[in-house]
Amino acid sequence: MAAVGDGPWLDEAAGRLVRPFTVSNGRTRPTVALDLMSQVMATGTTPFGYLGPEHTQALDLCRVPVPVAEVAARLRLPVAVTKVLLSDLFDCGALTAKPPASFHHTPTDRALLEAVLDGLRRQL
Repeated sequence: MAAVGDGPWLDEAAGRLVRPFTVSNGRTRPTVALDLMSQVMATGTTPFGYLGPEHTQALDLCRVPVPVAEVAARLRLPVAVTKVLLSDLFDCGALTAKPPASFHHTPTDRALLEAVLDGLRRQL
């Protein structure tokens, strides 16, 4: 029996019915360099050609700016597979990206790292 909102691709007892790298046709390298915190957003351009259901779900999630890591979490796919799906959408002009605003070109910003550490501590 499928979990609510997951469609036919996820089964509560069996897990994913389609293996993650099947979703990306076995590809492991995206054509666009994306960081986990890169903000991706739909451009409004309709993608051409066939897109799988995961592409459609990813595009739907990107109606507002969202980090790559969040898209992966919501799709329940590995980040590597999600990056390939997102790069497909980039290649057809359906997505755009920008680096996270909080980095200001310093990915080791102390305030950001402390916020991540605080979040992790709350989870434990």
